[in-house]
Amino acid sequence: MVSLICSLRHHTDEVSCCAFSPSLLATGSGDKTLRIYNTADFSELPFSPLSGHDYGVHCCCFSSCGSHLLSCSTDGSTIVWSSETGEVSAVLQHPGRSPLRVCALAPDSSLLLAGASDGTVALWDLPSKTLRRCSAVSEASVVACCFSPCSQMFVTGCTNGDLRLWDVDISLLHAEKDAHDLGVTCCNFAPQFKVDGCCVEFRLASCGQDSRLKIWIVSQREGAACVVKLLHTLTSQSAPVLSCAFSSDGELVVSGSVDKSVAIYDASQGTLLHTLKQHDRYVTAVAMSPTMPWIATGSMDRAVHVWRIGDGDIGAAAESRQAVCQGRKLPGHSRLLLADWSEEDVRTWLCEEGLEGLVSVFKANNIDGPELSQLDKETAAELGIESVGLRGRLLRKIEALRAEQSGSEAPDEFLCPITRELMKEPVIAADGYSYERESIESWIRGKNKTSPMTNLPLQTTLLTPNRSLKMAIARWKSSSSV
Repeated sequence: MVSLICSLRHHTDEVSCCAFSPSLLATGSGDKTLRIYNTADFSELPFSPLSGHDYGVHCCCFSSCGSHLLSCSTDGSTIVWSSETGEVSAVLQHPGRSPLRVCALAPDSSLLLAGASDGTVALWDLPSKTLRRCSAVSEASVVACCFSPCSQMFVTGCTNGDLRLWDVDISLLHAEKDAHDLGVTCCNFAPQFKVDGCCVEFRLASCGQDSRLKIWIVSQREGAACVVKLLHTLTSQSAPVLSCAFSSDGELVVSGSVDKSVAIYDASQGTLLHTLKQHDRYVTAVAMSPTMPWIATGSMDRAVHVWRIGDGDIGAAAESRQAVCQGRKLPGHSRLLLADWSEEDVRTWLCEEGLEGLVSVFKANNIDGPELSQLDKETAAELGIESVGLRGRLLRKIEALRAEQSGSEAPDEFLCPITRELMKEPVIAADGYSYERESIESWIRGKNKTSPMTNLPLQTTLLTPNRSLKMAIARWKSSSSV
């Protein structure tokens, strides 16, 4: 069971972020303030709210011990606050004063990272409050970042959809191109990690405008390059996923979405455990307590809900894992989208569907997920599958697989956020989101010159055709009509 403990409604604008320390909950808002609550009874502290930013607060986080609270804003500054008094310990101005979208603190509290709209990150030494380095990490805005549990690596996510892994000298370790189509929105490492001999393995969650939450395995062997492998693609939410967080034990992962829902998953198996739908507008922030079974969720409806995860959920997760191990209900590849399947995943699927006789043919022709999704009667004949009955069975299985994974409705990223209709002429606005040209032009002609998605001012009214999205919509329409 998941039960609502309390609702906090003190902000006068949308809630943009929330974070737990062992004893406090912090929330940030477009109203330029942070509010601090005691988790003993969720009463607001006497020195709250904290005011120091000139524009809306985008992100906040606590140091591991909870003594410091960090926040960043469109004003280009990261403020370090004392959690005990609410006083400002330092104001760290980003070089070039570019608007900051995200900040993160290393688990050992040695380093502070701030990501900016100009594609740069600033890495600060927290104890001395001195800038170590400011480097360009992307041509797009940096909107997500997080440190690994060992504090020796960090990940950045950008509006162009890339995830990149760096060491603390800001040297690139790995680049995952197009990790999220249309843009990354958030990323977080699980607090736990595994060490096997000279190999260390982390779990990373990321989410994006493609309405997907992905869980990755990040591993590094001593003296070797980092390897990033996709473990799960989770698609229970029907609109862009804006935030994600792991539980302190790494067993659960939570995400908040534009569809107003909060999803709670078993992080190991990728199975959906709960969906919470009490917010009235987009869920922009999620956080999990490091000490208690609590989730905080923030929304554009200006509310912060605090939830308790009942003891039964851990048992339910374990039971789910046991059921998965005992049966073949959720084989490993089925938790990935078909486009992410490897050749091995395809061959495993053939065996599970009683088509073992085709394994050698598929292996010889290097058929992976994308190839399987495009396979039709003519292609099957070209592969040398002579039996008409076998070809028919294969095509029926593929059709059922497509239907199971995608359903009959258009993917949410193909719908205009304003009209919720399939886009014909998608364009990218200054906020980084794609809209139907006619809809966003009508919006801009009105008196409101803010983003329909974020409510922040649009820096320019220039609209750029999104040709790749238009082509993707055309391909989807073509495949849906077959």
